[in-house]
Amino acid sequence: MKYNPKIHHRQSIRLRGYDYSQPGSYFITLCTQNRECNLGEIMNGEMKFTVRGFIIDEFWSKIPDHFPNVELDEFVVMPNHVHGIIVINDNFHEGGKYQQNHEKGGETNTNTEGGETNTNTEGGETPPLRKTTLGQVIAYYKYQTTKIINQVDDTPGVRVWQRNYYDRIIRHEKILELARQYIFQNPFRWDKDPHHPLKLSQSY
Repeated sequence: MKYNPKIHHRQSIRLRGYDYSQPGSYFITLCTQNRECNLGEIMNGEMKFTVRGFIIDEFWSKIPDHFPNVELDEFVVMPNHVHGIIVINDNFHEGGKYQQNHEKGGETNTNTEGGETNTNTEGGETPPLRKTTLGQVIAYYKYQTTKIINQVDDTPGVRVWQRNYYDRIIRHEKILELARQYIFQNPFRWDKDPHHPLKLSQSY
């Protein structure tokens, strides 16, 4: 199929004008490349990880090591996507690991997997301290998990994640509880999940 700008034009799915560095809770969804079910399978309501799924599940807990002002809430790995709640707070201090390690996966452009970033400051001045944005957290997570998976699989440069991600700003405690319940119950409702291969095939 030839490129058609009316069909293939990528539009931003971020909320226009919203500051994604301000303190708050965010419900996020990341999908695997081509939504392939390569993270595991659901058996009796329980997710059985592949090696990829295990890496993705384990690395989630390491995000706050890199971003000191980020906390993690409910999270689940599904066969072809993940759901999670990321909390950005105002505990942003100079000299944290985020400032020291910003060179890997720290750009707001989420399309960093399998490639090099241009944030190398070796031999130059220390960059100014910047607030953590949701996009930087997602980019770091996608970049690092992609790098580890490609090292394990010996597949340099292969994409693991679909470009971009979905987010929802959680503005109320009730919405937060509903998001937690949705994530927790996701494996039990896999057959009804919009990301399920059968559901995806029906949408085309």
